Amino acid sequence: SNPTWANHKNIFEDAGMKVEEYRYWNPSSKSLDISGMLDDLRNAPEGSIILLHACAHNPTGVDPTSHQWHQVAQIVRENKLLPFFDVAYQGFATGDLDRDAYVPRLFKDMNIELVAAQSFAKNLGLYSERIGTLQFFLADGETASRVQSQCKRIGRAIYSNPPAHGARVVAEVLLDEQLRNEWEREIKTMASRILEVRSALSKCLYDLAPEGDWNYITEQKGMFTYTGLTEKQVGYLRDHYHIYMMKSGRISMAGLPTSKVEYLAKAILDVIRNVQ
Repeated sequence: SNPTWANHKNIFEDAGMKVEEYRYWNPSSKSLDISGMLDDLRNAPEGSIILLHACAHNPTGVDPTSHQWHQVAQIVRENKLLPFFDVAYQGFATGDLDRDAYVPRLFKDMNIELVAAQSFAKNLGLYSERIGTLQFFLADGETASRVQSQCKRIGRAIYSNPPAHGARVVAEVLLDEQLRNEWEREIKTMASRILEVRSALSKCLYDLAPEGDWNYITEQKGMFTYTGLTEKQVGYLRDHYHIYMMKSGRISMAGLPTSKVEYLAKAILDVIRNVQ
């Protein structure tokens, strides 16, 4: 998608693939460009791999609605595209693991072959372990056998034997009912806190500038807010307010203390009004 996680392009180009972008972000409305997205998917060559964010899109925080996902799935099936899901933030969009897994499961229920790369870096706090899963939903056993054979071959060439520590931690949590329940509660706590910070920032901006449209802050999901600020405005925030975010205007809501919400809101209004 345009935009997407910066490393996506590197990963696929290093694998020898040609990378094209499909429209996703509408900067004027700070929302999803669904018509552009659907048009670009319709025009993608048959057999193309389409990278999709399962939930909490990085960097925009903008996810399609259930109806829009059905539209995407229909085009993917009709045009014989292969969806590749990046599942990096399961649980961080809504606080519910099952709700955040809705999209890959929708495609599976529609009998669409797919690939899903799932990370436990964020939702299990195992960032340095680089632990996750690579899952395939395929049409038949023969195809599955071929894919498994190729995955083993690739894995053997890359790392021979994978590190086990992170995988054992994940298995311990997922297979123990008490630990899993505790983990799910902690995910809900984190997701709820992010939602509360979003709501507080939006309310503060409306209190200070009721003429503005700040709904996008609460409509976006996950750890990040895509502010729509320019690189120049981001630099001004850094130099004058010591507020740090990506040059693209993406800011981490998870790293925003409640006590600093008003400070951030006033700084954002300053740069919007005075820095062009």
